Amino acid sequence: MKDTEHRARSGSERPDSISLGESIVYWLKLGFISFGGPAGQIAIMHQDLVVRRRWISESRYLHALNYCMLLPGPEAQQLATYIGWLMHRNWGGIIAGGLFVLPSLLILIALGWIYLAFGQLPAVAGVFYGIKPAVTAIVLFAAYRIGMRALKNWVLWGIAGLAFLAIFVLDAPFPLIVVAAGLLGALGGRLAPEKFAVGGGHGASKRSFGPALIDDDTPVPPHARFTWERLAKVAGLGLLLWSSVIGVLCARYGWNGALTQMAWFFTKAALLTFGGAYAVLPYVYQGAVEHYQWLTPQQMIDGLALGETTPGPLIMVVTFVGFVAGWTQQVLGQNQPFLAGVLAAVVVTWFTFLPSFVFILAGGPMVESTHGNLKFTAPLTGITAAVVGVICNLAVFFAWHTFWPQGFAGRFDAFAALLGLAALLALFRWKLGVIPVIAASGLAGLALVFIKPLLVGYAVW
Repeated sequence: MKDTEHRARSGSERPDSISLGESIVYWLKLGFISFGGPAGQIAIMHQDLVVRRRWISESRYLHALNYCMLLPGPEAQQLATYIGWLMHRNWGGIIAGGLFVLPSLLILIALGWIYLAFGQLPAVAGVFYGIKPAVTAIVLFAAYRIGMRALKNWVLWGIAGLAFLAIFVLDAPFPLIVVAAGLLGALGGRLAPEKFAVGGGHGASKRSFGPALIDDDTPVPPHARFTWERLAKVAGLGLLLWSSVIGVLCARYGWNGALTQMAWFFTKAALLTFGGAYAVLPYVYQGAVEHYQWLTPQQMIDGLALGETTPGPLIMVVTFVGFVAGWTQQVLGQNQPFLAGVLAAVVVTWFTFLPSFVFILAGGPMVESTHGNLKFTAPLTGITAAVVGVICNLAVFFAWHTFWPQGFAGRFDAFAALLGLAALLALFRWKLGVIPVIAASGLAGLALVFIKPLLVGYAVW
């Protein structure tokens, strides 16, 4: 491995072939260091795989990324799956994509247990009290970042505004908003194509970092050549894996059982995650909190904070949702809350990520057969614009439950509002990362636990 990396760094020779074992070591390491959300994860893989190791060329890397950007689901995890598949066939893709999320799955299960078992302790409660305002600021900052990238004209701003009104005023279901935005985008792409020619922001690149193992002129390997027969086989296998697991859950717990409903709900969520994890969070909230009542609004906010501070895709927050739901719904009875949480977390994670693997393993050969720019992005542009409005609604919701914890009729939490404002300034003005902001907010909440009794005692004195 070290010798291979040395030759890669020299920039003069094409790297030697990488064994499956070597790639497994890398994908496992990536799973533990992939902080920073999709942008950070994509940047880490670019630095490692394009610049330093030269496993894949810049052009081929961006070509794969463009495809992943068009899909529902976490694009960074899909990109890892794509590169692993291109290098080592189907098993390479499955291993790369699986190891990308496995560390986060285990970490969030452990954090979920600590949260439910010890969350009522004053110190732990203080930390979570402090991070809630930070999460509100982070969601608002996400809306700003996506909006600045996606809303390039008044038409897209209008779609974002309509989406906000639809979900905030009319309480419209998220899938309906996605479908309507996609139809508006498709229609707008025909009537005013210049208004919807925003694209995904990942164009072709002329940079070269030396010969790559999978270079611009490297022939498409046999396993990556498109055939209708292969497409049907992979899609059929994916459907079999989905139907067999949900069939077992249905037979064991019934269609209305909590685990079966989790499987069905998160399958739908997996197919609606255009625009990243922040886009699907409102849908998860509508289902998990409002409809099924698997967890409370405060638990949802805490779960998002934990998801922000762990490696892996942010959509892994659904693992926390599943763990809390399995624990509180007692899906295995009253005496096994931890095992129930683990089972529910695994079920939710399985049905959230299974479509991503199918999209890559089935659609990858079609992408490799073209090496051209992907078209028909106008519907995606419309959906991305609507996502901005939906995320703004999520920020309003979080602010409401954080700053008025007893509702508008109750007291206004001035300290939480100050923390939220400080977090917002840290993100916008001082450009701090998400993890330092959450850490500082958590410490402020913890400090309040120890300071508040002293202030109360001083007031009494």
